Amino acid sequence: MMPDTGIARFLPGGADGPDACTLSSALAGKELRAERLMEITLDRIASVNSRVNAIVSLRPAEELLAEAASSDDQDPVGPLHGLPVAIKDLADARGLPTSQGSPVFAEEIAEADSPHVARLRAAGAIVIGKTNTPEFGLGSNTYNPVHGATANPYDTSRTCGGSSGGAAVALACGMVAIADGSDMMGSLRNPAGWNNVYGMRPTWGRVPGNATGDLFLHRLSTNGPMARSPADLALQLNVMSGVHPLASVASSEPVPIPPPESKAGGTRIGWLGDWGGAWPFERGILALCENALGVFADLGAAVDPVPPPFARDDLWQSWIQLRSWSIASELHPLLTDPSLSNQLKPEAIWEIEQARALSALDIHRASEIRSDWWRRALTLFETYDALALPTAQCWPFSIDLHWPKTLLGKEMDTYHRWMEVTTPASLLGLPVVAIPAGFGEAGLPMGVQLIGPPDSDGALLTLAQAYHEATRWPQRAPPGLTP
Repeated sequence: MMPDTGIARFLPGGADGPDACTLSSALAGKELRAERLMEITLDRIASVNSRVNAIVSLRPAEELLAEAASSDDQDPVGPLHGLPVAIKDLADARGLPTSQGSPVFAEEIAEADSPHVARLRAAGAIVIGKTNTPEFGLGSNTYNPVHGATANPYDTSRTCGGSSGGAAVALACGMVAIADGSDMMGSLRNPAGWNNVYGMRPTWGRVPGNATGDLFLHRLSTNGPMARSPADLALQLNVMSGVHPLASVASSEPVPIPPPESKAGGTRIGWLGDWGGAWPFERGILALCENALGVFADLGAAVDPVPPPFARDDLWQSWIQLRSWSIASELHPLLTDPSLSNQLKPEAIWEIEQARALSALDIHRASEIRSDWWRRALTLFETYDALALPTAQCWPFSIDLHWPKTLLGKEMDTYHRWMEVTTPASLLGLPVVAIPAGFGEAGLPMGVQLIGPPDSDGALLTLAQAYHEATRWPQRAPPGLTP
């Protein structure tokens, strides 16, 4: 029998808690009962969640235990059978509120699951509640007027990042074994880096988005998995992936990803660093990430510095215009309603107003720049199997600071300029795995983005698995959060 302490315990000294693959196998083989796992999960949440505020809208314990007991009486329906999961509070989970961190939607109860949530349920997962997110997912500091702020478990006076901040913290604290998230401008990557876990932005289109609204124009954001190992990312990604008749434009199913091997030898990685000095980074970040890339070199990969392959200002112009246009397409009705407009965070209003000032030709020019970057990036992948960048340009900042106004003395002219490092992959919808890079002098985590060509999701996970087996960073417990 698997020890009852399982997911409930992350002991100091790098002791392992069971990963999702292990739990899935134990549940399928009846070595572990789902009801017992749910008890352990709820005990863990009760023990640590009050200190970090990662999981919100938690369902009543009696409901969850009854659902888990029912799953014990069934044959496994899928690879996540009996596994507790919490859903990011931007996605719909039937019967639970989807507040999006906004008082505008705080009382709205979802009548149906978002496509990827429906797939998690169909694979046997038990939805226990939601994970916290910034209001409308805007900004990389998880706070909102509905549920409050989510703290970084490695220093609860610091932010956990965002917008999948609650998911990353729930993983880091051992409250769940896998979590979903979404990523437009690093929302699966930055919180992964800042909480010492893995986050994956899949190739755009692999995981369906919403089954309503536009399918063709706004291809910037995607849903994806988060976990404490690349193998768990693959497990969840396969469940979430696939064509959806109302939420996909692809006509063919993506190839399933096998359990990732541990292989890095013969791989070429291009290190883009600070984009030739164009991006400011706080002290210690680049050196820590270079040390992490040294692990790949030790495993037989070649790691080469790469000069900036595209103009920084052009990338930013394309990104900021396409992003504002995309966000405003959903939020502008809220600003035009006098009863709602005073409830919007300033960053949401700013995005809408930026978009309103754009012309159709501005959007066309932004798309042309994006297209030129696509062509240039594809030539890089003729030489490199993956490109590498840090997951953020600063360390986790104070939880009370909405966003950094300056970075190394340089004024940040927008609320997200300090996250510029995430835009090269986001613009092109490329697959990215954020891997933990270790800890800086202050004991705070940081991560590295491994960026691959389109549809290289499985190859990136294989590379990340080799790194994971050599480092096992997520198995280092956050201080002060062990039972």
